[in-house]
Amino acid sequence: MKIILASASPRRKELLKEIVKDFEIIPAVGEEKADMTLPPEQIVCTLAEHKCGEVFEKYPDCIVIGYDTIVYFNGKVLGKPKTKAEAVLTLRELSGNTHSVYTGVCVRSADKLLTEYERTEVTFNGLSDEFIKNYVDGGSPMDKAGCYGIQDGGVVESYDGSYTNVVGLPVELVRKMIEEVLR
Repeated sequence: MKIILASASPRRKELLKEIVKDFEIIPAVGEEKADMTLPPEQIVCTLAEHKCGEVFEKYPDCIVIGYDTIVYFNGKVLGKPKTKAEAVLTLRELSGNTHSVYTGVCVRSADKLLTEYERTEVTFNGLSDEFIKNYVDGGSPMDKAGCYGIQDGGVVESYDGSYTNVVGLPVELVRKMIEEVLR
């Protein structure tokens, strides 16, 4: 059965290749809507289901996998920055602190719908203003929830949980969910 990744993220594409050798990429394009007052795990699961469902409507004979990742800190969701100034503020806020990264995953076939999430705790190094400026000017924060990539050097001091979750695709969870759908 054909598998579809409902995401254009190059990082998710690379991680999914660790589980599935052959799949197609058809990103969801609809507006992301979720009640941001919900607990973070419900937010990511709702958004993942929405993305998965949008693509599944067009390809009901396939297995579709949808995702959403958020950074959650001090009771609020930190999404992708709209400007460099917003990225600087977010990185300053996270500097030297611990936050949570949640990824919701929805895997859907004609007869099964599974939705789960992964949570990882991430602690940042203390980031100097010069480091933040250079990091933002380099462009890496601009397409990432929380304005950083765990794979980028110098940002993350430590993490507790799934590394691949922070990248945007919790490999072990997704592997388990795909196996369940194929049963």
